Amino acid sequence: MRIAQIAPLWERVPPPAYGGIELVVSLLTDELVRRGHEVTLFASGDSITLAKLESVHPRALRLDPSVKEFGIYEMLQLSRVYEQASEFDIIHSHMGCAALPYANLVKTPTVHTLHGIFTPDNEKMFTYAKKQPYVSISNTQREARLGLNCVATVYNGIDVESYEFYPQPDEPPYLAFLGRISPEKGTHHAIEIAKQTGLPLKIAGKVDVVDVEYYESEIKPHIDGEQIQYLGEANHAQKNELMGRAIATLFPITWREPFGLVMIESMASGTPVIAMKLGSTSEVIADEKTGFLCNSIEECVSAVQRVEEISRNDCREHVVNRFSVQKMTEGYEAVYHQILGEKFAQNGHLRRLFSSR
Repeated sequence: MRIAQIAPLWERVPPPAYGGIELVVSLLTDELVRRGHEVTLFASGDSITLAKLESVHPRALRLDPSVKEFGIYEMLQLSRVYEQASEFDIIHSHMGCAALPYANLVKTPTVHTLHGIFTPDNEKMFTYAKKQPYVSISNTQREARLGLNCVATVYNGIDVESYEFYPQPDEPPYLAFLGRISPEKGTHHAIEIAKQTGLPLKIAGKVDVVDVEYYESEIKPHIDGEQIQYLGEANHAQKNELMGRAIATLFPITWREPFGLVMIESMASGTPVIAMKLGSTSEVIADEKTGFLCNSIEECVSAVQRVEEISRNDCREHVVNRFSVQKMTEGYEAVYHQILGEKFAQNGHLRRLFSSR
């Protein structure tokens, strides 16, 4: 099958450190290539992929201070994709609502993965294009009131084998927090949980420009280099070790996060997750088996005292069984099959597409 994958330009594919969407796109794209599909990845020019790479800018936009109007590059990329639409059997957008105005202008179908959240502004575009095929990354992400044509839920997956398994946490124990330093990720809650338990907290993640004030006022004053440590951004190996050696990973979000890769990365490392019961956390964590779902800071503090009840082997197996890159790719292949089947079943074209595999 000839597949176009469209990634955001903000980060490289795969990201050197933080960038959940770009990591998912990378894993999916490379696995599709391994399965014999002809894949073109539209992403920043510094991306690394097994697919054919097409780019409109040589590096991730976040790393280029000369770029002032990010939207220009997004439009350039989408224009290039849809000018070549006839060369693909299906187009897969990971760009939120950005590709929607283009999708109806060509015959090649586009499937849109909903990686983000709905806002009063973007809902107008999604409602306008509600008949387009969408894939949600969790069931709780869906908004029935919008009437979108959600054809499937496909959970994000990771390459489990690339995560070292830690059968035991470090002594003395510590808590881990990984992710963007922002109010919605709940970094301030993680600090409060650590202080109430008396355990050290190791924080790793990036601070975006919009979150600098939050970091300076709510986080930085608590960083003492001893109980509360900020380690900056962490790459794959550093994240794996930081979470794997922790007694638990904290995920005290304050918003309805549609997925949250940190949860499965932690469990793949063997470490249970203590999370607020918001968004997708109840779909990702098996409560009291691979972590704890909580409704308050107090419940999170109590959960820390119970983490030794959790089998670290069970955490790993949970990810292997439900959130592997192979399972994610199979889910997307089924979506492609469904969409193309609806379009081409009447003329026998579908058989030709899949006979090449």
